Amino acid sequence: MNRKILVANWKMNPQRESEAIKLTKAIDAKNVVICPPFPFFKSVKSVIKKASLGAQDAFWEERGAYTGEVSPLMLKKLGVDYVIIGHSERRRWLHETDEMINKKVKVALKVGLKAILCVGEPLSVRKKGLQAAKNFVKNQLREDLKNIYNLKPKTYNLIVAYEPIWAIGTGKPDNPKETAEMSRFIKEYLKPKTYNLKPKVLYGGSVTSLNIGRILEYNEIQGALVGGASLKVNEFKKIIKIASK
Repeated sequence: MNRKILVANWKMNPQRESEAIKLTKAIDAKNVVICPPFPFFKSVKSVIKKASLGAQDAFWEERGAYTGEVSPLMLKKLGVDYVIIGHSERRRWLHETDEMINKKVKVALKVGLKAILCVGEPLSVRKKGLQAAKNFVKNQLREDLKNIYNLKPKTYNLIVAYEPIWAIGTGKPDNPKETAEMSRFIKEYLKPKTYNLKPKVLYGGSVTSLNIGRILEYNEIQGALVGGASLKVNEFKKIIKIASK
């Protein structure tokens, strides 16, 4: 069965623990991954019954003198199942490089987390056409997954989230047909012996209840990384309902 995964990326929201608990209870469902801010992990974990717990980031070392960072090993011991790595906002605001992201993916997989690797092109690249976007994403994948085959990770522990930067938070999602083509491209690129990976590919970028149905019509797209809409209970419930059909 091709189950669709919905990743609720709350980013730096909500502002109160009580709100996080209320939201968790409202959207707790199978095949949903809830990614709250770090301070709310314990409270969110305590009320989850059907969903999985995810983190929005992790550091590239299991332990050490790294002020302000959270290790993937800590996350694993807390009961976290998934971790988002390389989100475009971290690449932009925190200047995360492909080299840093590569190290994060490796250690996340090493400790047994499911890594959700985010890739996607800026508008300046997409304006040149879909082939230019594919080349941009291929370069990201090559650098972000460098030497990943040495780890021999379980193939299902890597998930790729295609999130074209120009679509995030703009209300202008990618054309589902082109997203499906990009998803096929990603799968084909990662299939060769060099990688031997068979990741699920999710779409992220202005996902709403109005467009999720069209996005998930394509079997190549196996779920969605949802930002703002995951903070709106009624909206996200609609998304869950449509995705579960």
